[in-house]
Amino acid sequence: MDSMTSVLVSDESEVSGKSVVAPSSLRKVRSPIGTRTRLPAEADTGRLFTKQDAASRARRHPMTHRSVGRERGVWRSEEVCLAQLLLQPDAAFACVAQLGELGIVQFRDLNPSVSSFQRKYVNEVRRCDELERKLRYLRREMKNEGIELAELAGSEEAHMTLPGDVIDLDVFSTSPPRLALPNIRLTEPFEKLEKELRESNRNEETLKKNHAELIELKHILRKTQGLFEEMDQRRARFVEGRNSTSSHPDEPPLITTVEDDEAIHSREISLHILKLRFVAGVIQRERLLAFEKLLWRVCRGNAFLRTADIDDDGSNPNSSESADRAVFIIFFQGEQLQIKIRKICESFRAHLHPCPETPQERREMSIEVATRIEDLNKVLAQTQQHKHRVLVAASKNLRMWLTKVLKIKFIYHTLNLFSFDVTQRCLIAEVWCPEAELDLVKQTLKRATNESGCQVPSILHKIETNQTLPTFHRTNKFTRGFQNIVDAYGIANYGEINPAPYIMISFPFLFAVMFGDIGHGVLMLAVALFFILKEKQLETANINNEIFQTFFSGRYVILLMGAFSIYTGFMYNEVFAKGSPYPIGVDPVWNLAETNKLIFLNSMKMKMAVLLGIGQMTFGLILSFYNHKYFKSDLDIKFMFIPQMLFLSCIFIYLCLQIIIKWIFFSWKAGSVFGFSYPGASCAPSLLIGLINMLMMKSRPSGFVSENGESISQCHLNYWYPGQELLEKILVCVAVCCIPVMLFVKPFLQFRRHHKMVRSVHTSRNLVRIYASFFQS
Repeated sequence: MDSMTSVLVSDESEVSGKSVVAPSSLRKVRSPIGTRTRLPAEADTGRLFTKQDAASRARRHPMTHRSVGRERGVWRSEEVCLAQLLLQPDAAFACVAQLGELGIVQFRDLNPSVSSFQRKYVNEVRRCDELERKLRYLRREMKNEGIELAELAGSEEAHMTLPGDVIDLDVFSTSPPRLALPNIRLTEPFEKLEKELRESNRNEETLKKNHAELIELKHILRKTQGLFEEMDQRRARFVEGRNSTSSHPDEPPLITTVEDDEAIHSREISLHILKLRFVAGVIQRERLLAFEKLLWRVCRGNAFLRTADIDDDGSNPNSSESADRAVFIIFFQGEQLQIKIRKICESFRAHLHPCPETPQERREMSIEVATRIEDLNKVLAQTQQHKHRVLVAASKNLRMWLTKVLKIKFIYHTLNLFSFDVTQRCLIAEVWCPEAELDLVKQTLKRATNESGCQVPSILHKIETNQTLPTFHRTNKFTRGFQNIVDAYGIANYGEINPAPYIMISFPFLFAVMFGDIGHGVLMLAVALFFILKEKQLETANINNEIFQTFFSGRYVILLMGAFSIYTGFMYNEVFAKGSPYPIGVDPVWNLAETNKLIFLNSMKMKMAVLLGIGQMTFGLILSFYNHKYFKSDLDIKFMFIPQMLFLSCIFIYLCLQIIIKWIFFSWKAGSVFGFSYPGASCAPSLLIGLINMLMMKSRPSGFVSENGESISQCHLNYWYPGQELLEKILVCVAVCCIPVMLFVKPFLQFRRHHKMVRSVHTSRNLVRIYASFFQS
């Protein structure tokens, strides 16, 4: 799948400046020798390449791709040419599929003015999107069931997209298939699986809903039965107490008998005599308090509410949902109250269930509910097992299906970049291709045409172009990480020197200068070695974690960073930031100094950073000189490289030389330095303030001591070698003169050259008009 999509990334048209770029997760390609290669720069980064970009690059490098030399390989981008493909419609699918597996060409969009919805194969792309949606649904169901996808068996060639796969897409349409090669039908299992799973999910949801209602009804019957039994027990205890009190002769018989009869009469009247009604249901426990308050206020105290929490007995699969519910029963009298109570229950989303009035009916209903719950549990378990079996069977082929659908989708997306000839019988495509791979591309097209059964051969030929060519750097698993770092900051123009080989050393080293620690370096080295030794197993594991992929793809970068960190850790004499008696490097005794610790260490690190930074800048300027020389651009050499190098040398390289000289000649001992008497460390020159005084051309005395041998006040600010004042004034003047040369000379010369070209064009047009009018007359 990854290797397929390289061919599907389109180049940008110089007319519209539009670009169609494949997703970043699908841009890995496979070279013909099995290693991974980068796509051309504009495609790999999704960078817009417009008409203005082409014009600016043409002015900067006024040459076509034919004038570029043969110096190629690691140091510069490979030679790329523009080629034209002439394909028959019957063989186009197979050719694009084979080129995608090859992964060394980049298609250009020949229909920049046509919207995406008006292209030839937009219906096929939509059908692929529909298939992809169904696959995502299957994958989501598998994830919910905890089912892992099976890995692709065999080699990548076993899962190549063949022309017959396009038949499956025609199931959606009534038009006859354009290709007649039989192959795996993808649509039929998709539709069957989706329909079966959706029906299974609907049945499962219905069963769960019925199961939940039965569980609620079971709890209602249990709680209401307990409530009525409790009321009967209280009435029985009351009657028993009345009978026991009436047997005592000491009590006044008349008064006691009348009170007892009234009490008994008020409690023994049945529900039928008073015509009391009740409703029972289940409500969320968090809503119970508000429900009770509203019920009391609306019914004005004429309703009696009893509640009980639901105790989970493990029979409910949704026990977490039922655990926060409570059973309630409301006694009331009258039709009006019943209507109000039901509306209140609906507003609080309470579930009302029918509850019989007699104990015998409640017991019979409880037995019936228990039987139905048991049957539902069996049916629900069988439904879930069937769904699990279906998903397990689908998981064996889902990854292969997804691979094929994505490949087919991007193949049709690439075919939308093609144009038809005037007869509408031939597809025309333009591709960027490395010149070294042209023969391989021709062989691939020939093989794909033969496999598709087309009698007309596919034609590939180079075409001349003045367009700016895309940058293509061939990489392997070691250099890819460093190349990605370079591309993150900017992609070299076609034919320019590739900085990636140089940062393979400079980037880990500069990181180690900042990070230097033996202990941490060993940890980084160990992690990188683990990734390298287990890279085959980790690649086949298809771990989609973004953080893991970041570290795994940069394993060789981390390896060198760890090795250099160990090296600089010896220099810094640090192991997990702990110092010890040192064999080499910085003496840790400086950490005990109260006043000089930061002064010494910060000064050393700052000066070292300046040296390394200026050295890297100088090296970059030198590389730019070789670029200008390679492109035969004398204008850039004279008015860009030379002024930049002079400016850098007069200010910053001069500062670096001062740092090195100060380290060598100035110490804490008194002596003589460059003919001046040096009293000691207190008079060591201050380079920072000296640089400021140099740029301000501030005059100051020379030497460190006066004529009588005493140290001069602020002697560290004085000139410290003969002729320093004159030299610094010359350097500042040269640096200042370089600034307008860098900023204005090259644009002025380019403007004048352009003006001459425009004037010559107008002159030639005027001459043509004069000659035309002369001959007409």
